[in-house]
Amino acid sequence: MKTRHTPFVLAIALALGACGSKEEAEEAAKKAPTPGELIAGQPIVHGPEIKEIEMTKPLDQIWVEGGKAIYETKCLPCHKLDDKRIVGPGWAGVTKRREALWIMNMICNTDKMLNEDPEAQKQLELCLVRMPNQNVSVEDARKLLEFMRSNDGEN
Repeated sequence: MKTRHTPFVLAIALALGACGSKEEAEEAAKKAPTPGELIAGQPIVHGPEIKEIEMTKPLDQIWVEGGKAIYETKCLPCHKLDDKRIVGPGWAGVTKRREALWIMNMICNTDKMLNEDPEAQKQLELCLVRMPNQNVSVEDARKLLEFMRSNDGEN
């Protein structure tokens, strides 16, 4: 019977010894960076600035459908398809009021636009909530733009 308990006792002793002392753990915690320091050390990531866009005529219906799906998963909680504001502004008429490049950059470079673009800053003043960076790719942003154009009555 002594033989069966010996491996169990030995395993517990090894586990306790491997943990180190309470003092060692406290010292290691003091030396570890705080969450704020970890965040501050990370580079600010923005999507690529979009400088050129090719518009389709007629609308690419596959992109429209893809944009609708993206809208329903990422945009719908804050943006309605009419002119009513939820959290962010409604999308009705957005492609008539804004250039395509502005829309694409607002989607892909949200933080930079809100920090530097006067029109984006006006929207922020109206909505009082920063649009979160949804990490939308340029390709998906293009699909969203095509969906917005469709929503605004383009064919």
